[in-house]
Amino acid sequence: MKIIKNIGRFIQMLFVVYSKPEKWSVFRESLFTEIYHIGVNSIPIVALMSTFMGGVIALQTASNMSNPLLPSYTIGYITCSSTILEFSPTIISLILAGKVGSNIASEIGTMRTTEQIDALEIMGVNSLTYLVLPKIIASILFFPILVIISMGLSLLGGWLSLVLTGLSDTETYIYGIRYDFRVFFVVYALVKTVVFGFLIVSIASFYGFYTKGGSLDVGRSATKAVVSSSVAILIANFILTQLFLL
Repeated sequence: MKIIKNIGRFIQMLFVVYSKPEKWSVFRESLFTEIYHIGVNSIPIVALMSTFMGGVIALQTASNMSNPLLPSYTIGYITCSSTILEFSPTIISLILAGKVGSNIASEIGTMRTTEQIDALEIMGVNSLTYLVLPKIIASILFFPILVIISMGLSLLGGWLSLVLTGLSDTETYIYGIRYDFRVFFVVYALVKTVVFGFLIVSIASFYGFYTKGGSLDVGRSATKAVVSSSVAILIANFILTQLFLL
């Protein structure tokens, strides 16, 4: 019953969030601020994780290439396919759920416990639109950019690991990446990323906005936000894969 109640409150919250902003100048400023905090500040962790992730995928693929019937370019092909289809959109989104989701839930939860949200509502400001809508739009706009960066750096990390260890050469690796490359897979990954970004920010905002209590409850809300958004990402990933690829 509690889960159903929370889903109902979540849907109700979304209807309020997508109201027309009262001042477009304030909304535009908030949007650029959120793009910086949610998107630009996430580039270092995305870059680090993606580079090593691509290197590990390439090395694990090369270590299992014991069958002489498999062509040598299979390493590049599998690294590219795995990165685009699953690792960059899903794993990076799960990492961002921990970084961005916990930060948003803590921020809004702190504003709730310190009565800043109550002050906004007393002044006649739609607190949900003011606080949450810029964050959702910023995630929808910038998360695909982060995933594109992740894809490029993962393939670069795979190339570096193979060249440095001598398991493959540059020409063979690039041929494997280009072999049977499908633009649709990139589109599919970006669509998933947009959905994941929306889930991360909206779920984190929900738990932060409805926080009750003190500082300890803010921490609990942040934890619930990360866990719930991670589960939502996995469920959405399964559904979208069914819809797009099968």
